[in-house]
Amino acid sequence: MKLLVPVLFLLVFYGTYGCSSAPHEKTGHADVLAKDTFPVLTREAASNFARLAISCSQREFPNKLSHVMNDSTEVLRPRILHPVFFGCFDWHSCVHGHWMLVRLLKTFPDLPEADKIRHILNDHFTPEKISREVAYLHQPNRKSFERTYGWAWLLKLSQELNTWDDPDGKRWAADLQPLTDAFVQRYMDFLPKQTYPIRRGVHANTAFGLIFALDYARQSHNKALEELIIQRSKDYYLADKDIPARWEPGGDDFLSPSLQEADLMLRVLSPDAFVKWFHEFLPGLAQGQPASLLTPPDVSDRSDPKIVHLDGLNLSRAWCMLEIAHALPRNDPARNILLQSAVRHAHATLPYIASGHYEGEHWLASFAVYMFSVNR
Repeated sequence: MKLLVPVLFLLVFYGTYGCSSAPHEKTGHADVLAKDTFPVLTREAASNFARLAISCSQREFPNKLSHVMNDSTEVLRPRILHPVFFGCFDWHSCVHGHWMLVRLLKTFPDLPEADKIRHILNDHFTPEKISREVAYLHQPNRKSFERTYGWAWLLKLSQELNTWDDPDGKRWAADLQPLTDAFVQRYMDFLPKQTYPIRRGVHANTAFGLIFALDYARQSHNKALEELIIQRSKDYYLADKDIPARWEPGGDDFLSPSLQEADLMLRVLSPDAFVKWFHEFLPGLAQGQPASLLTPPDVSDRSDPKIVHLDGLNLSRAWCMLEIAHALPRNDPARNILLQSAVRHAHATLPYIASGHYEGEHWLASFAVYMFSVNR
């Protein structure tokens, strides 16, 4: 039995909303949540999350393109450039919005939004539209497109579809496979050339990209990709000791550099080797240090697209803490410290997934659902 006893996840987004919901801040309803336990995802919360992603996945503007124009013919709107992933402000957010819709439909097949989700996925995941996404990657000056955050989420989406015993899911997985293969090849081409890892707590973070890619490699039995990721992970991180986690968080982090690295290494090392490595990596954690790593950051302005990253940091820290804690022995003091901190981080942001500000609403629900997916 896990230390964290699941409790009913009472909605702290309260009421009907979508990506254009009216602004609101935390209400007194959040006091109903048991602050010493980890929340669980209910069908009602899943329905609210789904409505956010449904709306965002069809919302083309505002849009932040990661688009190098080779000539004037490539001055095109997002829906033309990316017929599948044109919504949710940017390409990668649209990818993990689609991942979330699949995950929610797998978890709650009777969602009120189920028909709408299937309609969207049927419309987006077609051979013709996927082929246009693949063609975009092969055009000049696309080598670093979405490296490696968008790559990782695309593989996570593919993994989710591949593990779904559903006729539609199997068809969508097959239709998505050419794009999946393109990103697998990008990892295979890029990792041997990446001499140094990127450690910042934002999109390019190397450890995050390797975690999802390794999960996909193992699920798909791609031994070449798996072996390459394991070797590069050890090259980048095995010698790390006493990481300066006291410097976290950065002002626009949505990933913890130290916790993402540890979350990767627990997948790469044997259980005993990981425990030894982890305590040399974060030697003060068993004594509750550094406090800055274990304390949820304050999010001062949820209408600011960079400051609201810190809400994502609360959620991603929580899922890393859960996974790391469950890899530690039950009598390890760091285990309980991480579990308790994960609870605090989850509660710090769940009330604000639907803040009324598109800056956070277009992506935070995906992070929340992934966090719930690791609390098993």
